[in-house]
Amino acid sequence: MPAVLTHAQAGPCLAQLSAAMATAPQQVVVQAQALQDFDSSALAVLLELRRVGLRLGKPLRIEAAPARLMHLAALYGVRALLENGDPTSATSLEAARD
Repeated sequence: MPAVLTHAQAGPCLAQLSAAMATAPQQVVVQAQALQDFDSSALAVLLELRRVGLRLGKPLRIEAAPARLMHLAALYGVRALLENGDPTSATSLEAARD
């Protein structure tokens, strides 16, 4: 994930992550430790990426999510959706940082 993910970056970020997910052979892990400046658009990107993964049969796992992101997810009632995943096999997915 990039360091900044607000409404302005959401579309391009989602496109890049979705394209990478399409070529991943198995479960996808999004490394979120770089995420520092974000709004609810970051949740929208992750939830849509989760939907893409479900359609492709590739579960999504988010690693090192900032506490603020998970708190925001809890406020929106979607934290459980972002915490689920099958940790037995994974492919790491890194997005370019803009």
